[in-house]
Amino acid sequence: MYDIVIIGSGPAGSNLARLIGDKYKVLLIDKRDLENENPKNLANKCCGGLLAPDAQKMIAKLGLGIPKDILVAPQLFAVRTIDLTNNLERLYQRFYFNMDREKFDRWLVSILPTGVDKKFNSFFKNFAEIPGGYEIRYIYNSQELSAKTRVIIGADGAFSRLRNSINKDINIPEKYISIQEWFECPYQMPYFTAIFDEEISDFYSWIIPKENYLLLGSALRPRENTREKYDILKTKLTQLGFHFDNKIKTEGAYIYRPKKVSQFYAGRDGIALIGEAAGAISPSSAEGISYALKSSLYLAQSLEEGIDGFLDRYKQKAKGIKLNLLIKNLKSPAMYNPFLRQLAMKSGLQSIK
Repeated sequence: MYDIVIIGSGPAGSNLARLIGDKYKVLLIDKRDLENENPKNLANKCCGGLLAPDAQKMIAKLGLGIPKDILVAPQLFAVRTIDLTNNLERLYQRFYFNMDREKFDRWLVSILPTGVDKKFNSFFKNFAEIPGGYEIRYIYNSQELSAKTRVIIGADGAFSRLRNSINKDINIPEKYISIQEWFECPYQMPYFTAIFDEEISDFYSWIIPKENYLLLGSALRPRENTREKYDILKTKLTQLGFHFDNKIKTEGAYIYRPKKVSQFYAGRDGIALIGEAAGAISPSSAEGISYALKSSLYLAQSLEEGIDGFLDRYKQKAKGIKLNLLIKNLKSPAMYNPFLRQLAMKSGLQSIK
């Protein structure tokens, strides 16, 4: 019998387990193997691996310091903004930590309290209500196992199985498909590139240098010729002088884009959601690590007073996240409306010459 079962050991789930693992009996479940040096099953997380300033602030607030072996070259201090719709380009000063996302997730798991039970290579299947809580079922090493718990926490990202089972598609954030390919890169690129093109997507695309590789990614609407549009993007960028030869691998994942505050969903009864599963992710940049750390901190603080009434306390604290999502959505037109973006970029305000 556990006090709390956490589904998903990304930044949201791992940080929550770290903060409550000495107070509660916790089970942490994840489909990846984040402990073994040579895992048999480690699905690549489709992530650009950049720690934005908001995420840096949260790491500082949590009293953590990132080991240097998690960082990768080059460290980035500028964003090259390419507007293909308006044929404009600007360079803006921004500060990012460029990192290895797999190592980052492994590090968060490595600093968990020893009392946290971990089941990696495990797939959450479903749950049922029982007196005093829930019984969850999951697949581990091809066997179906079960565990009893008072509380279930969904930290399983976009397309969360747990959210889908309790929310019934009510106020689900808009879904996008993120496609990202890795290419060998023989030259150095000292900036993160953000690309806007309404022909490709009403969201954005990106290029990120990482050691000897170049990552090309795009957030695309599902069922709207996603692969074809990704290839068009690649062709357009090739005409601008980018080189996408010697592809190493392709990654893909669903991502949420909450365009309404009501699309943030904290949970119900003894079930809570954190991180992207709750709809906590930037609607303007798809940055999610800061929201994962913040929502897991709020939930941990809500559990400090005990399990009774924890969800109401969490919902109260999460009002700050909802306000932040509202502000990001109010700012989005300056980035995603072609006319407003054209005015902003032509002005040259805050750009680097």
